[in-house]
Amino acid sequence: METPTTDVTAINVALEPDEATRHRACDLNARLRKAMPEGFALDDTHAPHITVLQRYVRTSELDNVLNAVSSVVAGADLTALELHATAISHAEWDTPGTGIASLLLGRDPRLLALQGRLIAAVAPFASPKGTGEAFVTGPGEPGVNTTTIAYVARFVPDHCASNYAAHLSIGMGRRGDLEAVEAEPFEPFDVRAEAVAVFQLGNDGTARGRLQTWPVPEGKRTRPPRGR
Repeated sequence: METPTTDVTAINVALEPDEATRHRACDLNARLRKAMPEGFALDDTHAPHITVLQRYVRTSELDNVLNAVSSVVAGADLTALELHATAISHAEWDTPGTGIASLLLGRDPRLLALQGRLIAAVAPFASPKGTGEAFVTGPGEPGVNTTTIAYVARFVPDHCASNYAAHLSIGMGRRGDLEAVEAEPFEPFDVRAEAVAVFQLGNDGTARGRLQTWPVPEGKRTRPPRGR
């Protein structure tokens, strides 16, 4: 782990999906970027992920944050989670007429319970606000937009409990292109969690700086068929 150098760090506690889901997300991302190349890529420094919790935390307490997340993960049965990609949908983001498209993953009460435990575990180390310096930006990249900065500050409570919608962001686009993708037939598929990770966030909610990862053991990644 490379410790951030700012007083406050914007973090994302996220599930990392299985390989098949990552490939599908990257294919959709590449399609969106053909129409809007300035949108974010899904690549080695922008990991496909399912956000569970975003927060500003005090950088001096980052080791305590990771230990707290580790304790929660150790007591969680990630194989019990049932996530199903059911549709593609978008939400307007930052600039009018543009938005972020996501795979919608349904509502699993076990994931909500996990989020609640993570919120409680991280709360003692949280900061109520942050600036663009709390995020990862690469050389030549624009600064972090105000929408992203405000989103992290309001993630708790605006995107928690009954307000939480599990999703996997696949890219940015203009309204017409996003609506065209949404209108196409979509075949639902199951999504499995291969790991929990804490990232330092980048612009537009991207998962940029990997701080720590807790893999799901190989032998426990496959759930029994539903109904058994």
